[in-house]
Amino acid sequence: MNTMNREAWRSIWKAEEAKTFQGWDFSYLERRMEEQELPWDYRAMVQNEMDGGKVMLDMGTGGGEFLLSLSPPPGNTYATEAFLPNYELCREKLPPHGIEVKLVEDDDTLPFADGMFDLIINRHETFSADEVNRILKPGGVFITQQVGGRNNRELSRFLLGEAGMVTAVDFALAHAANALAKAGLSVEEQQEFFPELRFRDIGALVYFAKIIEWEFAGFSVDRCFEKLCGLQEKVEQTGLVSSREHRFLAIARKGGKR
Repeated sequence: MNTMNREAWRSIWKAEEAKTFQGWDFSYLERRMEEQELPWDYRAMVQNEMDGGKVMLDMGTGGGEFLLSLSPPPGNTYATEAFLPNYELCREKLPPHGIEVKLVEDDDTLPFADGMFDLIINRHETFSADEVNRILKPGGVFITQQVGGRNNRELSRFLLGEAGMVTAVDFALAHAANALAKAGLSVEEQQEFFPELRFRDIGALVYFAKIIEWEFAGFSVDRCFEKLCGLQEKVEQTGLVSSREHRFLAIARKGGKR
């Protein structure tokens, strides 16, 4: 890569770095970023437990996109969100669909009554197993898909060294399943998988890394420029740069009759 090309790429990448992001919608990266399919279907598992009579909570709803795609029962559906810009977005977006949204900053003190929910879903949000147990009805179900501590760790290390990854490496299925069981829930299903994430251009990687700041702490185009140039040469040779993700699933039920 000659000097002229390097500076052209720097300009392109810095434009990607400056783009804004709202909710949890990565459609901007369609055809530029590809995720390997998981061996389970989180959506189908959630839908299998839904019906109009159940009271449902979506923990960490993001921009509410996934929750709305489920067509949840109006008046019986609640959501939480910790990130203030997403919460403000959801306050406008969700109530017209009969969904009440709460700002939650402490996983250990959720603003809900004991035994309130038949179904709690959680996709990529932190949680307290004790609080989940408290607010579930007897017989209620908790379905969570989590991002494990080894997610994108090799790519983060390449770009930023060990300081780039904030998530604890030992956060994995065994950790979550043990916490749920200790809280008094019966873990009925558990799976773990390490899918491949592929970037078709380095601008897509820049956009992604800037958003996922807890896995790429301190990332910037200027700081990582030489490494990004090396990855650009790899894309030109092979057509992609890949990363290894970490996902796990747990389904737990509270004992007793509904």
